[in-house]
This record gives sequence, C-alpha cells and structure tokens, in this order.
Amino acid sequence: MSTHNRRQVLTAAAALAGASIAAESAAAPASGKGGKELGGKATTPPVVHHVFFWLKNPKSKQDLDKLLAGLRTLAGIETVKAIHIGVPAETEQRGVVDASYSASEILFFDDVAGQNAYQIHPIHKQFVADCEHLWERVVVYDVKPAPLS
Repeated sequence: MSTHNRRQVLTAAAALAGASIAAESAAAPASGKGGKELGGKATTPPVVHHVFFWLKNPKSKQDLDKLLAGLRTLAGIETVKAIHIGVPAETEQRGVVDASYSASEILFFDDVAGQNAYQIHPIHKQFVADCEHLWERVVVYDVKPAPLS
C-alpha cells in the first residue's frame, strides 16, 4: 500500500472510530467523561487525538500488555473527556483496511487548549518515558470538526 493510500486509510479509520464512539455516546446517558448533553443527545467533545502505535516486537503479548496498561493511565488526565483504547479488529481484510498497527488510542478534548495541556501533563510524560522503548513507529491524527458550510 502506498504512503498516500495508507494516509487515506488511517484518516478514514480515525474518522470511523470517532463516529463509532460518538454513536456509542449518543446511545448511553452522558456522564462526566462520556460527553455533554446537546438537545437531548449526548455528544463527544470536538477535538480528537488519535494515535496509532507499531510495536518493535509486535508478537510480544507482554509488550502489548505494557503499552495498553500505559495508555489506560492517560484517562487520569483532567482534560481527557473520553478515551478509547483498542487493537486491530478481526474484520474482513480489504484493500482499504490497514491492520498493521499494534494498538490505538483515541482521546477527546473540549478544545485545543485541553489537548495542549495533555501533552505536557506529568501522566502523559510518564507514559512516554515508560513505554516509548516499546514502539518503533507512532502516527498521530489531531482532528477538529469540519465547518458546516
């Protein structure tokens, strides 16, 4: 898969994952971390930080478990309003599906300032210090809502 196609696939995956979480939030009552009420429906915060990780040792369950445990600590950061941590789903393999990554995180923030605060937060810094030796590659997509018109 070309770099251009891979970027399109990962962008589409980020958008689909965000839509999936938004639908899940809309189906459940809003809570402190699950979204805000808007017209009787739950909504997710508007700034999305989606990160894909490729492990140096992708077959190591121990390395994956350590990465996932580290990712879970990020929920403790005050500006993180919702979090989704996952691994590639066992969906049908199609040309547009890139399941080469080891794990993914999707974090939701109320605004860019919240995402900026997350980047320098001690919990985030500790996560990087504890886990960066595990990955060989990281790809980040920061997304905001598109204009309505």
